[in-house]
Amino acid sequence: MELACLDLEGVLVPEIWIAFAEKTGIDELRATTRDIPDYNVLMRQRLDLLDQHGLKIDDIQQVIATLEPLDGAVEFVDWLRERFQVIILSDTFYEFSQPLMRQLGWPTLFCHRLITDDSGRVVDYKLRQEDPKRASVKALHSLHYRVIAAGDSYNDTTMLAEAEAGILFHAPDNVIAEFPQFPAVHTYADLKQAFIDASVRDLSL
Repeated sequence: MELACLDLEGVLVPEIWIAFAEKTGIDELRATTRDIPDYNVLMRQRLDLLDQHGLKIDDIQQVIATLEPLDGAVEFVDWLRERFQVIILSDTFYEFSQPLMRQLGWPTLFCHRLITDDSGRVVDYKLRQEDPKRASVKALHSLHYRVIAAGDSYNDTTMLAEAEAGILFHAPDNVIAEFPQFPAVHTYADLKQAFIDASVRDLSL
């Protein structure tokens, strides 16, 4: 059995923190794992900015409620699920994901959790485990699954390397340049073909 493992933000849905930065006008919140490879450094920066500006979990969730999957993402996920078991491996948080998962048809999601206080202030975050995307693929290998993975950012590259086949999708030029071992595609049509090419089964579009 082959599994498809996908990143979420930038691959299927907009970058949540960029959308929140645009809503609040706080440019520093635009930073993502495309810019800062160390996820813990990135999250500490985000939490500090939320504190500085008095922003709480409800403020972020209100913005997320206005977001929709990227154009073509729902059809792509439906196409993929007909041919593979699909798991979303994301560094987002369960507290953010529900509106977007609903629109994608509730695919399986492995991600993290936020810790908030009684006032709704985001005080910390809890990773599922260190290097969780790579660890998830390793766990799936231990169950004798073959994995094809796709992502767009620095934090996806260990997942792509651990999988039997890794694909960069919608990745920025800096990530593509640093990881030339992964094929890079930019449309869902090309991503479908990349999954077919990486499969050991006789699949068609």
